[in-house]
Amino acid sequence: MSGWLISVAHASEQGGHAPVPFYMDAHFWVAMGFLAIVAILVKSALGKVCALLDARGQAIRDRLDSARRIREEAQALLAEYQRRQRDAMQESKDILAKAKTQAEKLKAEAAKELQDRVATAERQAMERIAAAEEQAKREVRHIAVDVAVAAATQVMAEKLSAAQANVLIDRAIGDLPQKFH
Repeated sequence: MSGWLISVAHASEQGGHAPVPFYMDAHFWVAMGFLAIVAILVKSALGKVCALLDARGQAIRDRLDSARRIREEAQALLAEYQRRQRDAMQESKDILAKAKTQAEKLKAEAAKELQDRVATAERQAMERIAAAEEQAKREVRHIAVDVAVAAATQVMAEKLSAAQANVLIDRAIGDLPQKFH
């Protein structure tokens, strides 16, 4: 083989071009080495790049799923809060209606109670007035009786004799049992 290297070196000194097979050319082997290194790098890097891209794609899908799930949860919460708000509004309307009804009922009861108290007070006042009238009539009768007795006593003392007075007294005593029964 050393002969061949000498002949190649001798041929290059003389400026001749001897046909060299392509696999003996240094450019060929540099190109082959470069391609081999690139192939090795591509093979090892391609797996890593694909794995990174797959991981990145999965992360994006996970984020999208998470965002979709969060959005659905948010919509469910919003619907729940809206339902609660509607329920609370309805409940407040019901409470307000009950309060108005109860207030009207209490107002009617208070008016009825007031009327009853006024009627009771009026009846008691009428009873007191009637009692006072009755008392006044009794007092007037007593005064009238006293005046009549005094007048009769005076008239009898002036115009009746003792015998006539005794007859009247006996007759009055005889009438007493009839008047008390």
